[in-house]
Amino acid sequence: MINFEEELKKFYPSLEVEQIEDNIHNKNLTDMVDLMEEMVKETKERH
Repeated sequence: MINFEEELKKFYPSLEVEQIEDNIHNKNLTDMVDLMEEMVKETKERH
C-alpha cells in the first residue's frame, strides 16, 4: 500500500517555466545550428 506521507516527503516542486528558460540560456548548449555552422566553417577552411 502507498504511504502518502512518505511519498510527499520525496516530492520536489517542478521548476517554473522562467526558471527553466534561465537554466537553459545560462548553459552554453550546442544546438543543431551551431553544429551546422561549424561544419560549414570547416568545409570552407579546407577549400
